[in-house]
Amino acid sequence: MTPIRWGVLGAANFAKEHMAPAIHAAKGAELVALATSDRAKAQGFLDFAPAMRVHDSYDALLADPDIDAVYVPLPNHLHVEWTIKALEAGKHVLCEKPIALRADQFDALIAARDKAGLLAAEAFMIVHHPQFIRARELVQGGAIGRLCHVDATFTYNNVGAVQNIRNRPETGGGGLPDIGVYTFGSARFVTGQDPVAVPYASLTYENGVDVIARIAADFPDFTYSALVSMRMQPRQQITFHGDTGVLRLTCPYNANLFDVAELTLDTGAHTVVSERWPAANHYILQVEKFCKSVRDGVAYPCPLEFSRGTQEMMDMVFAAGGPDN
Repeated sequence: MTPIRWGVLGAANFAKEHMAPAIHAAKGAELVALATSDRAKAQGFLDFAPAMRVHDSYDALLADPDIDAVYVPLPNHLHVEWTIKALEAGKHVLCEKPIALRADQFDALIAARDKAGLLAAEAFMIVHHPQFIRARELVQGGAIGRLCHVDATFTYNNVGAVQNIRNRPETGGGGLPDIGVYTFGSARFVTGQDPVAVPYASLTYENGVDVIARIAADFPDFTYSALVSMRMQPRQQITFHGDTGVLRLTCPYNANLFDVAELTLDTGAHTVVSERWPAANHYILQVEKFCKSVRDGVAYPCPLEFSRGTQEMMDMVFAAGGPDN
């Protein structure tokens, strides 16, 4: 099996700690290059991939003929630009979320993907984790009866990190772009439905970025609520509440970092079934699925069209929450 050769566009800490090691470890993938103008930032990558080439610019990496695919971990406001540039350079692209900051920006991304005939996708890793694949099977298979309500929570606190791109409006920061995509996208993935209305959204802003969001939405067959924050003690969960059962994921978004990935199905009368995945790495699984799609032409589980749907929900929430105050 010929491996898909990868380059990383930028020496972001997240790339160094998670995605570059995942590319290095994934079956069918080979990490061959990094682009950074700061050689010192490259060292953390070279520690686990010493044979990797280091290019001094993003353009130089895109011009490298020995690279098949690129991973883009740049700040949010640069995602659309560099995804399109990579596609135009003949590279497949896996770009960090959110790949765009408005739903209408997907038009250019999808057009560039289709023109190049290559794979471009948002790095929405959770849909590759077995806990979400299993949750979708259970919910859509009727294990909790008629789905009535979904509630999701994802919080952390970075109040002192004033230079962090998540706290800066000029880099596309904010809690919703950073982690709201998980609370929204996970509900959409498991249920296969999209919201029809967002009747309530209360957004708290600091320095031009949302830091607390409380949301209520209506889907065709169920109601939805979410809490998303960059100013609260870390917590995460998603619950699917049916008329005959309750399905809970207690570590849905940072599996085996925040806690062990675990799914619990409660159907009453003291009947509770739990499933755990202590070894699954959704970053590695994401890379392997991407490589298989590139190599074998099979459908990718998280195409741009799916990511656009999550951004459309994001746009609805921002519109319901009103302007930055």
